[in-house]
Amino acid sequence: MSSVCACGKTITSKGNSIVRKGLPKKKGGIGLHTTGITRRSFKRNVQKIAVRLPGGRVKKANVCVRCLKAGKFEKA
Repeated sequence: MSSVCACGKTITSKGNSIVRKGLPKKKGGIGLHTTGITRRSFKRNVQKIAVRLPGGRVKKANVCVRCLKAGKFEKA
């Protein structure tokens, strides 16, 4: 399946996965220590659904769920 939403957004955005070890000071420890930082990617929840176009036609398109919830596309 295509990894691009019908609104033009690409599939991934970048971020970090941070590993921490230790007990927080708030809970009586000496604090959290960062033991590793790894790059990761956040992928969009893209689904193939039937979409109603402005002219009234129905067409299948790959749409991310974020756009569906925002109301950018109407399910047929």
